[in-house]
Amino acid sequence: MTTTSEPLTTTPPVVPTPASPARRARKALTSPLASLIAIVIAVLWTLPTFGLAISSFRPERQIKTTGWWTAFTDPQFTLDNYRSVLGIGENAASSSLSDYFVNSIVITIPSVLIPISLATLAAYAFAWMKFPGRNVLFVAVFALQIVPIQVTLIPLLRLYVDVGVAGTFWPLWLSHSIFALPLAIFLLHNFMREVPAGLLEAARVDGAGHVAIFFRVLLPLLTPALAAFGIFQFLWVWNDLLVALTFAGGGTDVAPITAALANLSGTRGTAWHLLSAGAFVSIIVPVLIFVAMQRYFVRGLLAGSVKG
Repeated sequence: MTTTSEPLTTTPPVVPTPASPARRARKALTSPLASLIAIVIAVLWTLPTFGLAISSFRPERQIKTTGWWTAFTDPQFTLDNYRSVLGIGENAASSSLSDYFVNSIVITIPSVLIPISLATLAAYAFAWMKFPGRNVLFVAVFALQIVPIQVTLIPLLRLYVDVGVAGTFWPLWLSHSIFALPLAIFLLHNFMREVPAGLLEAARVDGAGHVAIFFRVLLPLLTPALAAFGIFQFLWVWNDLLVALTFAGGGTDVAPITAALANLSGTRGTAWHLLSAGAFVSIIVPVLIFVAMQRYFVRGLLAGSVKG
């Protein structure tokens, strides 16, 4: 008589490992339904801009009598709106945007370079230089972000008048730089603190001082962060209207293109053909800047997440 013996060991049943929350979220966001919802949101978000673009190329009579969607059934397009707002041809508008467009460029470039230069130096001092009261001073600079710019406009305007620079580009350059410095110092300081200390110690062993470390070691590493903040600051200054109305007025000597669009809307509320064309003239530079520097912008946003 033979008997069968039980196996000494048994293979445990395979228990499926539950997916992590990150994996479940990634799967949900990449599903066909999520893609369809994203496409619908993108279309709805883009539709007003698309309609404005169509209107900017339609004749004045067509814009005032029919909707922009009728361009598909009755296509009539012209460049007269753009010629008028840019001051080209016989039908040029009395308030051409060309001068204001140049003013915006003159205002924006120094308003981006000045805070970036000062904030980079200040961030390095707060991050890697030891001096009494460093932490207290950094907290004070960080706290300046909560001060609303509206409460500073009148005191600054009085100061500019007393100094004698009112009516020039200096109030706009200084104001935009002052308002941008706290956030720029905070962001660049956090980015510099993520740089491994061993890298700076190795530079010091090789005889590098603060100036050499800043320009030869840290500044190349800061390129994505500087580009990201530069794009933000450029878009903020280019699209600003409050600071421009307070310090620049509405004249053609100093006022930016946003002030010109506001005047065009206020004095010629029925000139939709000029407003639509002027709007696209004003956004062409920010779009080109964003497209040209998009790679650095994404690298700057992701830089803090890839450091080990």
